[in-house]
Amino acid sequence: MMKKLYPLLSVLFLIYWGCEEPKEEETTPTEVTLWGEVYSVEDTDTLSLGSTNPLNLGSNQLTGPIPPEIGYLTNLTYLNLQFNQLTGSIPSEMWNLTNLTLLSLAANQLTGSISPDIGNLTNLEELYLWNNQFTGEIPESLCDLNLDNYYVSIGQNKLCPPYPSCIEDEVQEQDTSDCD
Repeated sequence: MMKKLYPLLSVLFLIYWGCEEPKEEETTPTEVTLWGEVYSVEDTDTLSLGSTNPLNLGSNQLTGPIPPEIGYLTNLTYLNLQFNQLTGSIPSEMWNLTNLTLLSLAANQLTGSISPDIGNLTNLEELYLWNNQFTGEIPESLCDLNLDNYYVSIGQNKLCPPYPSCIEDEVQEQDTSDCD
């Protein structure tokens, strides 16, 4: 009896297996919604949602964490989110933005450490992370970037020494009270 059931069970299994719903492939979206605005993934190369005037803090007042979806905007060359009220850490997806030449997250309430993955931003020429609450050490991978120290500002954080020699003079004031 078992010999007769085996081919039947095999056929039934193959029929069932062939009827599975096809899995949807993960694809990059064509649009990303950030802070209520829709941006084209392909056409967005500049995102400036920060005030350049420190007296005009109310111009955008973006709050909450930086959405990880920002990592889909891989054509960005200019990302300015300074002078807002952003919180949380820098999402790991941000290190996918390898075309960035300027990254400004200055004057927010960002926390956490600066990931060594910042070294992925090989086109970065300007970096402004000052006046946040970043902790930990500054990764050595920052020295792998082609940054002109004139355009690096990371003061007014809680970053601990030792500081990479390539930006040692640009570290400025740090609150090191929680450093070991």
